[in-house]
Amino acid sequence: MWRILAASVLLLAAGAASTQDYPSRPVHLVVPYTPGTGADILARLIGAKLQERWKTAVITDNRPGATGNIGTELVAKSPPDGYSILFAATSFAVNPALKPAPYDPDKSFVPVGLVATSSLAVLLNPSVPASSMRELIELAKAQPGKLHYSSPGGGGVQHLAMELIKLEAGIDIVHVPYKGLGGAVSDTIAGHVQATVAALQSVAPHVHSGKLRMLAVLSAARAPAFPGVPTLKEQGLDLEIDTWYAAFAPAGTPAAVVQKLNAGINEVLLDPSIRTSLEKQGMIPAGGDPARLELLLKNELARWARVVSASGVKVE
Repeated sequence: MWRILAASVLLLAAGAASTQDYPSRPVHLVVPYTPGTGADILARLIGAKLQERWKTAVITDNRPGATGNIGTELVAKSPPDGYSILFAATSFAVNPALKPAPYDPDKSFVPVGLVATSSLAVLLNPSVPASSMRELIELAKAQPGKLHYSSPGGGGVQHLAMELIKLEAGIDIVHVPYKGLGGAVSDTIAGHVQATVAALQSVAPHVHSGKLRMLAVLSAARAPAFPGVPTLKEQGLDLEIDTWYAAFAPAGTPAAVVQKLNAGINEVLLDPSIRTSLEKQGMIPAGGDPARLELLLKNELARWARVVSASGVKVE
């Protein structure tokens, strides 16, 4: 018995020592999306600064596929030691509502920290006779099923954001999914579809050139880049919809490791150069403790499950 007890004490001591030494080898920030996406940009910016602080390699590891499920599952099954960290986006909370996911957002991970958010917008082809959300809603109610909106793909946050708006406003606008953002935006500009939902930074040039009309930003406050564009709430729709980016660790990761990761990310987000870089990408630095992310995730899981159920959205 005493040998078992002694062995347990040694294991606990070794675990404490390894936690204190963390990180002692390369940390992988697993991005379950392709290079150039928001989560990828964030991981590379944050990782480079963490590497400077920790004097240990921090590697951005892209594992795209299955709308984020491949990389997410990889981290869920990784050792809970802090050396494989998931840099996820809103799809982390959306995917389980659409079809069975190879991970449980609550049980497979522990929250590390909310990194950043970015704003979406409702946009129209300029030929559509609506200059506000109220006018668009009135037009859609007068012509149910006649208007069409594009998204970069079925089941994405852009798609579900418009479905949530439709539920709140009681309107029928037909969804047209595309294979990526480019086609969704270009066909809205060409007038093949009348509306779209997209991230501000991806459509800003088209708005400035007059090729698209921005009716509303979906965040809680007006976007600094478009101060003249009102929010949904200002136009009578009680909705706030942001895209978000966050870090998660495998379930069972020691609390001390999670805390060091969280503190490191928060410190990096205070760096003026990082804040400037994020703002150029249309992102708003977030930060905060793991509890903030835990609450956000709980609310997001409930929201998107409700939207998918109420709208009848299905993806293959």
